[in-house]
Amino acid sequence: MKLLHSIAFIVLAAALATGCSVNPVTGSSELSLMSPEQEVAIGEQQYEPSQQSQGGRYVVDPDLNVYVNNVGQKLARVSDRPDLPYEFVVLNNNVPNAWALPGGKIAINRGLLVLLDDESELAAVLGHEIVHAAARHGAQQQTQGTLLNVGLMAAGVALATQDHEAAGLAVGALGVGAQAWQAQYGQRQELQADKYGIEYMVRAGYDPQGAVELQKTFVKLSEGQSANWMESFFASHPPSQKRVEANREMAAENPGGVRNRAEYQAAIAQLKEDQSAYKDYQQALKAMSEENYSEARRLADKAVKAQPKEPLFWELQGRLEAQQKDMDGAANAFSRAISANPEYFRPYVYRGMAYKQLDKPQEAAADFQQSMNLLPTQISAYYLGEYAMENGDRQKAIQYFQMAAQGDGEIAKAAQAKLQQLQQQGG
Repeated sequence: MKLLHSIAFIVLAAALATGCSVNPVTGSSELSLMSPEQEVAIGEQQYEPSQQSQGGRYVVDPDLNVYVNNVGQKLARVSDRPDLPYEFVVLNNNVPNAWALPGGKIAINRGLLVLLDDESELAAVLGHEIVHAAARHGAQQQTQGTLLNVGLMAAGVALATQDHEAAGLAVGALGVGAQAWQAQYGQRQELQADKYGIEYMVRAGYDPQGAVELQKTFVKLSEGQSANWMESFFASHPPSQKRVEANREMAAENPGGVRNRAEYQAAIAQLKEDQSAYKDYQQALKAMSEENYSEARRLADKAVKAQPKEPLFWELQGRLEAQQKDMDGAANAFSRAISANPEYFRPYVYRGMAYKQLDKPQEAAADFQQSMNLLPTQISAYYLGEYAMENGDRQKAIQYFQMAAQGDGEIAKAAQAKLQQLQQQGG
């Protein structure tokens, strides 16, 4: 035990001696065990799976993604780390949230965009997230986690939507999710992101009053909300009157700049037009969870008719068809969802399950494999293990079942049982 303590002390001492670096935003000296190159690599590695696990990209109006990226890049160019490979995407997620991974990989949910009034408020959100990346807040949290032997999630990226049944499909996703990084931000880092985010707004020509209005909106929205709703944006970006006042003081020192309300409202026009359809979708999910399937179908049909480009609506129709044991209808609906967005993992999982019921093992395996290419999950790994086992590929079956056995839950238990069976057969 003394030897272990001695080794730990030596490692910690070495880290403290060699791990100090200058924060590129604040100019202060800080401990960091992660190099800038490692930051970029982590962001690149985790950006796609983090998007997948939180709804995938919003595809109904591609121009909105272009608009948000343009605003983000405008701010990134005047940041303290303009050399980072910044990216900005809109996620197809109803929860009001935004996040940044190390290395400048940033996302904002459509559920937050509809709460904003103008481009300066969008700039306040994106500027805030840019600071988290530029000031190396994610790297700081990883350093603290390493020294405290806490670490970050290695598995179990949760799907941050209000569709809890569908969320189960993402259990066992491999990798560090965006939520693991953002949930660790402390009050000091949040205030720092507010302060320098406003500086970036001013440098880019935006009215910093947008940051004041943004925080006022968040404080108002946080009042009387449910615990689940509060677990979203406000869990990692807690609003407070203190932040409102701090933003107001900084804005008063830098008056002027553009708000660009007309431009912003034009950019989100399609999204706002579709809000009633998304509301029908959420209500349909609730009705389905309460086993009121006729009402769920009525609402799902209404949503699809209002916006046939939305893959979530087709996916819901497929789930309702599957509940009624119409697997052909379910597979067709899931195919429509895939056609609307072929780069999202979840409809492939659902269609694969429908194909299994239709006794189409090759088609099912192809869908499960495609879903794994987009986001590895326990359920797809398990079914691919079954497929390999049925086709006599013992080594591949073991590989997939080992993946599916990670974590807890019924799928993990079933995978462990399959592994025992294979070991006995090989034994």
